[in-house]
Amino acid sequence: MQGKRGKIFKNRAPGRGVIYRKQQKQPEFEDFYLPFGGKLRSDNRWVKLAKLIPWGEIEEQYAEHFADSGMGAPAKAARIALGALIIQEKLGLTDEETVAQIQENPYLQYFIGYGSYREEEPFHETMMVHFRKRLNLGELGEINELIHRRYRESKRPKGRGGKARGSGSGGSIGDTGYSTGDGSGDEENPNQGKLIVDASCTPADIRYPTDLGLLNEAREKSEGIIDRLHKPLRGEEAKPRTYRERARRDYLKATKKRNLGGKELRKAIGKQLRYLRRDLGHIERLAEKSSLELLSRREYRNFLVIGGVYRQQKWMYEEGSRRVDDRIVSISQPHVRPMVRGKAGVPVEFGAKISVSLVEGYTFIDRMSWDNFNESGELIKQIEGYRQRFGYYPESVHADRIYRNRDNLKYCALHGIRLSGPKLGRPKRVVDPAERKQMREDELERNAVEGKFGQGKRRYGLGLVRAKLAETSGSMIGMAVLVMNLEKLLREVFWLMWKITRIAVLYCAQWSFCGN
Repeated sequence: MQGKRGKIFKNRAPGRGVIYRKQQKQPEFEDFYLPFGGKLRSDNRWVKLAKLIPWGEIEEQYAEHFADSGMGAPAKAARIALGALIIQEKLGLTDEETVAQIQENPYLQYFIGYGSYREEEPFHETMMVHFRKRLNLGELGEINELIHRRYRESKRPKGRGGKARGSGSGGSIGDTGYSTGDGSGDEENPNQGKLIVDASCTPADIRYPTDLGLLNEAREKSEGIIDRLHKPLRGEEAKPRTYRERARRDYLKATKKRNLGGKELRKAIGKQLRYLRRDLGHIERLAEKSSLELLSRREYRNFLVIGGVYRQQKWMYEEGSRRVDDRIVSISQPHVRPMVRGKAGVPVEFGAKISVSLVEGYTFIDRMSWDNFNESGELIKQIEGYRQRFGYYPESVHADRIYRNRDNLKYCALHGIRLSGPKLGRPKRVVDPAERKQMREDELERNAVEGKFGQGKRRYGLGLVRAKLAETSGSMIGMAVLVMNLEKLLREVFWLMWKITRIAVLYCAQWSFCGN
């Protein structure tokens, strides 16, 4: 989160081998040329959505990604990169279909910054991966903050005392996590608004992991690595024996059983561990005679992951444990971790955990991690983020019971913030009706964040993140939240226009009646 003059993309290192040419002028709606006649409608959703995004400010900072040496291929403009990702998320398209839709639709071409309709392909479909890498979760969060701040300033340009709202006038967070500001605010900026916080898991697109299945996959990939390393040694020495057919039969014999007992499962896991140990030994010996440079980047990465899988599974097998730190559950996505959530029907989820803040229907991601964390430890940072965003503390915070620990309660009491939920300790035998009513209203307020999670998972792909890399997965999560906020802004704009049109019609009707 940045102040009014803060830079976005501040932590991005300059790109190498790619130069960026800034757009001298953003295309205007009236200047968009259609070779087949006619003009674009000003009330189209893509035209209105384009006006809500400060493309110029985003491009100014996006250009700092790239080297200014003048050498290398020119990069696509910031509006093309961000616009294409927004189109893909909003319409739920694949990379190939996104490029095809932009090529066929003049409104989408205007949205990504074209000044006229072009029949050729805007860019190759593989560029979508580069767009996701360049616009990661942190940068999309900063764009989200920027769009929300600009829209809020356009509605309420001045706050109390002549200061712009959201200027970030609050104190900073010290080593203790408490704000250096004094008290619960002052007469100029008293506590205002409601902050709703919660956490959820965004499942990754992986096969449901089992120890036996993971070891079998590791064994099969290690056999492929052995084949690659032995290829230049053909005719010089015999190929190492891997017993792959026997290992496959042992695996299928266990998995095809309807009721596999604990002893049988342990025996099958032990066999796969021994097969995998033999394969890893062969790889080490072959690497000394040939070279690991023969492996592709993916094969070398798989080799490193397989070694970690073997060490973890061997330790659990020997210790009789079902848990290990930083447990690998997918060879293709080793960054994914199991999240024990305790939900009905889905006790464990596999994906990234996000902690979010919801303010007036707008969602902000405060933290994303592939490792499990206690969301209650994020509350103080979320409240300070609210103050930095709006310039004052919230009047109330609506959260789950897990957030009501002593540190959070002490912090909220210090700043005059009401934290929803029952008091700590033994429940009262008789609850005051007013207190019960307040608790009921707080629970109803908190339902909004659950609805946002449902909207993101059902409509915007947060229910199954299909990206394969950790950074591109974060980009897809951040883009889903950004598009959800843009949809809300767009609804507010349409509602405001309808309201203005309705008032104008009533005024004209009244004037006509009085004139007659």
